[in-house]
Amino acid sequence: MKVSGFIWLLLWFTFVTAGCWGQTLRQEAERDGILVSTAARLPPLSEPAYAATLAREFNMLEPEDAMKWAALRPDERTFDFREADALVRFAVEHKMKVRGHCLTWGRNNPDWLMQGHFTSNQLSRLLHEHITRVMEHYSGQVFAWDVVNEALEEKGTVRGSIWYDQPGIGFAGQGTAHIEQAFRWAHEADPKALLFYNEAEGEWMNRKSDAIYAMLKDFKQRGVPIDGVGLQMHIPFLEADTYGIAANIARLAALGLQVNITELDVSLPLDSNSMVRAEDLLRQAEIYRAIVRACLNSSNCTAIQTWGFTDKYSWIGSHSRGTRGQALPFDRIYRSKPAYRAVLDELSAGRSQSR
Repeated sequence: MKVSGFIWLLLWFTFVTAGCWGQTLRQEAERDGILVSTAARLPPLSEPAYAATLAREFNMLEPEDAMKWAALRPDERTFDFREADALVRFAVEHKMKVRGHCLTWGRNNPDWLMQGHFTSNQLSRLLHEHITRVMEHYSGQVFAWDVVNEALEEKGTVRGSIWYDQPGIGFAGQGTAHIEQAFRWAHEADPKALLFYNEAEGEWMNRKSDAIYAMLKDFKQRGVPIDGVGLQMHIPFLEADTYGIAANIARLAALGLQVNITELDVSLPLDSNSMVRAEDLLRQAEIYRAIVRACLNSSNCTAIQTWGFTDKYSWIGSHSRGTRGQALPFDRIYRSKPAYRAVLDELSAGRSQSR
């Protein structure tokens, strides 16, 4: 069944009006001592609806792209903090925390870096300088950082990258040593900041999550300065092993690590008219509900973050070439969807509820 205008209106009215008027994700999360967050972009802040929804619903934001190398480093000698600073100012003005993303990644790097034919010693110097300059610039403003992003392959092996082995910063062939070095530099730059490893496709129990767990256990045992792990949670095909997610969160928390859900979205198949089925919206809501509940059932799961909050600015459409979309809790005109109500209901139930 396609969602006609009438059916969509009925679904929207039912879910928005269920429960108490006036409650927001932010209000319920703060009552329960958890951070509810989203990745944010600067240009849409000029839209009143975008800015108002962001400030009303979330108590933390993470710049989606503005703190990545490609945005901050137009050339080797220059740091351009203007876009990221504007997002931080918005957060401060609205009493939101800021989570930084990301200091080290094999992608989204500027051409001058990727095509510069730097030696390992030069790359080591550049990365150390970058981590230090960026973290010192935001010291006292950004309380937590994704220090390293997506450094492992699906099978759990180390991913080839400019920082590891192309040519790397001096630790090629030494497993996760380059990741460890980035965390040590980050701790030196801002000892008060919380430091996270952020990864995709390792949310439930599989070879990759086993490799993440083994690496973080090793880091903790050897005193590498790491505080937490980010589980991205880009969920395709309306499939999520929520029991496996809960078990994975539990074992990571048992290491003494904070767990953050960092990039949650649940994409839906679109027909030729960019419409979705009503039953898919409801299934999407149940996946959101189960993931939020898995987080709330662990005292070490301290943040739930979506990768954007409105379908208007989701990456899913372009990434899937228009075959998937509507992955977020708010639609393109900022109406809340069944997924929003599911998240709100779980936050309202709080950490004490067990399932």
